[in-house]
Amino acid sequence: MNRIISGIKPSGELNIGGYGGALHQFLKLQDDCECYFFVPDLHAVTVPQDPRLLLRRSKEIAAYYVAAGVDPKKAAIFMQSQVPAHAELSWLLETQAHFGELGRMTQFKDKSHGKDAVSSALFTYPVLMAADILLYRATHVPVGDDQKQHLELTRDLAERFNNRFAPVFAVPEPVIPEIGSRIMGLDDPSKKMSKSNPNPNGCVLLQDDPDLINRKFAKAVTDSEGEVRYDWERKPEISNLIEIYAVFAGAGVPEIERRFAGVGYGAFKRDIAEAVIAKLAPIQRRFADIVDSEELLAVLRDGAERAAATADATLRKAKQAMGLLTFG
Repeated sequence: MNRIISGIKPSGELNIGGYGGALHQFLKLQDDCECYFFVPDLHAVTVPQDPRLLLRRSKEIAAYYVAAGVDPKKAAIFMQSQVPAHAELSWLLETQAHFGELGRMTQFKDKSHGKDAVSSALFTYPVLMAADILLYRATHVPVGDDQKQHLELTRDLAERFNNRFAPVFAVPEPVIPEIGSRIMGLDDPSKKMSKSNPNPNGCVLLQDDPDLINRKFAKAVTDSEGEVRYDWERKPEISNLIEIYAVFAGAGVPEIERRFAGVGYGAFKRDIAEAVIAKLAPIQRRFADIVDSEELLAVLRDGAERAAATADATLRKAKQAMGLLTFG
């Protein structure tokens, strides 16, 4: 059975891009794979955080996992900080990572650009990401286009460690979904959907109410052709809307193109809004029920214990391979 590891960073309110690129994929993977879905709260603190807000957002992300339909009996759901092996293996892997290869990470360049000072953790966090993956001997990792470079570093570190010490780690393969992994802004399909967008109509949040969702999709940019056709190069605005509809209505691209042939963009956008509203309504209700509950804490406690059992075994093998004392 393939083994999957993935998570959503608690950096802000979740939008439908996070649903399409992560939660939607989690639901498809949990039945056929051994899955570990975590909240990477250690990654969040690479930049300054309000402690109370960080804790709140971390619990909210975990609640969305459950509310969206991830089954805690099938997949381990846990906080990264509750499994100490993540931080310990990250340090061991830092001894194998090269300064130059970390300096070439484009996300570090983007996040540090124009700043007088950034934390050293922002520079080394791709190694922590590698530890997240390698601890569980993951065979496959769902990634977006912006994370492919980090997964390549993970693969390099795994192979470097295995060749230098012992074959401890699996070398993971990327899983890049054809549909849903790149939901872009409703106002600009060249940029990922983000709450930081100064245009509030460009981003649909998972907690938006139906009226607001309808208004946002009504204002979504289109083109002048009037044809619902999937073509990211020539029709990025419409292709983005097709991806959203495909995720939330469960329809394939050819079916969507046939269904809306000659219909016009207005009706298409109304149907997208209806599909999003229908999918989010039960998620919003379940989220409200669980986010502040003892049930969620029990899920996270159980998930951390299950994750630690796997992670600690891998960490022990890595330490033994490096010549570090272990017991048991």
